[in-house]
Amino acid sequence: MIDKSRNLKVDCVAYDLEDSVVPSKKSEARGNISRFLQTRSPDVTENAVRINAVNTGLALDDLTAVLKAPSIDTIVVPKVNSSSDLEFVTDVIRHNLPERHAENPSKTSTPPINVLALVESARAVTDLSSICKASPYLSGLIFAAEDFALDLSLTRTPSLLEFLFARSAIVTASRAYNLSSTIDLVCTSYKGAEGQQSLKDECVGGKGLGFNGKQCIHPSQVEVVQKAFSPSDKELHWAARIRIADQKAGRRGRGSWTLEGQMIDAPVVGKAQAIIRKAEACGLDVTSAMESWKDQEPE
Repeated sequence: MIDKSRNLKVDCVAYDLEDSVVPSKKSEARGNISRFLQTRSPDVTENAVRINAVNTGLALDDLTAVLKAPSIDTIVVPKVNSSSDLEFVTDVIRHNLPERHAENPSKTSTPPINVLALVESARAVTDLSSICKASPYLSGLIFAAEDFALDLSLTRTPSLLEFLFARSAIVTASRAYNLSSTIDLVCTSYKGAEGQQSLKDECVGGKGLGFNGKQCIHPSQVEVVQKAFSPSDKELHWAARIRIADQKAGRRGRGSWTLEGQMIDAPVVGKAQAIIRKAEACGLDVTSAMESWKDQEPE
C-alpha cells in the first residue's frame, strides 16, 4: 500500500506511525517508512510522517528512526496539548539533524524539517497562542475533528456547526502567527456521488472559514480538494483585473478607486495579490488571465 503513494500528484503525503499502526507493529512500521523515504517521488511536494503523541513515550523512537530518511520534509505531531509537546519534538530534531537546524544556516544547507501540529482537544484550542510560538519550525496547524469530538463528547453533524468555534480559532491563530498551512478536518464520507458532494460542501465551508487545505484519507478525494482550494477561474480573472487596474491607479496617484461600483483599496488589492500568488503556485495560467484584462482601467 505504501508504494502506491508514489503515483500520487499531491502537495503532501503523510505516512502514519500513530493510529493506523498497532503497538506490536510500531518498530516494523518505523523501519518500513525510513527505508521508503530513502528516495523521493517527483510528484509529491512534501513527505511527512505522523509520529505517535509525545505523551505515549513512543515519539522519541519514531523520530530517531524516521529522521534518518533523507527525503523526509515534515513531522506531524498528534495530540498537541501544550507548547511542551512541540518543544520536545524540536529538541529531538535539532539533536538528530544539527546540520539542517543550525542557528545561522548557510544558503546552501538543506531546508530544516517542518513541523505540523494536530489540534485535537479543548486544551489545545485554549492554548493555541503558546503552541504557535513553541517551535521555529512550526509551519501549520491541522484540525483533527474526530478526536476533538471525542474530547468534548460532541456528535459530528453534516453542518459541522459543532466545530465552528474550534475551526475559527485555529485559522485565526495560524494567521496571527504567520503559519503557512491551516489544514481542515477529514471528510469521512468519500464513496459514491453522495460522498463526493459531502466532500465538496466541506471544502467550500472550510475555504470560507480561512483554511487553505484539507486532509484526505483516500486518493479519490484528492482531485476534489485540489480544485476546491485552488483559485477558481472566476477568482483568478477578478484578481487579474484588480492587479492591472491598481497598477494604473498607482501611476495616477490614486490609492482607492472603483470596479463595477465597488470600492477597491489596499485590503482588496492585497486579497487579489494573494489569489494570484496562489494561482501561480497551483500552476494556473496567470499570464493569460493578465493578458485578457490588460485594458482594464480603474473607474
